[in-house]
Amino acid sequence: MSSGFSRGREGGVVTTFDEAEVSILRSLASHTLDLVEPGETGDDPLERALGIGPSEKPDDPVLARLFPSAYEDTEQAADFRRYTETTLREGKRADAKIVLDSVEHGHVELTKEQAQAWMRALNDIRLVLGTRLEVTEEVHDELAGMREDDPRYPVLVLYDWLTYLQETLVHALW
Repeated sequence: MSSGFSRGREGGVVTTFDEAEVSILRSLASHTLDLVEPGETGDDPLERALGIGPSEKPDDPVLARLFPSAYEDTEQAADFRRYTETTLREGKRADAKIVLDSVEHGHVELTKEQAQAWMRALNDIRLVLGTRLEVTEEVHDELAGMREDDPRYPVLVLYDWLTYLQETLVHALW
């Protein structure tokens, strides 16, 4: 099992994952990449060229969590979403691709910029899992008292491992 990230050369970070961990990370990053595929743009060629997207809040709770409303006022929230969501999706896709590209062989050496992309991607993956599992702040207490034969146990352990990876990445960077 990975011992997490540690400081590498020139401000970067390093870690090594075993085959199972590589497979899990690649699967989760691929799933996130699929979730944040480019959104729909309007029929207007200028809007498509400028990346102006839909203004409606996503129906999927995971997408609503990944792309939350910036304002309580629905009109302001719609305008903000319309002009920013496409760029946000592109950023999340780029981050997930960096994870996919860099984790392929198990030994991972990241520049500071790549490590920051990993941090954002791990956060997105945790948001996806956390939303689907309805994780609360009591997840660690819940996991500590949970029996291993509970159907949620393996996924909550996975969520906890991702939290650990993100924490070691933060510490390695700063």
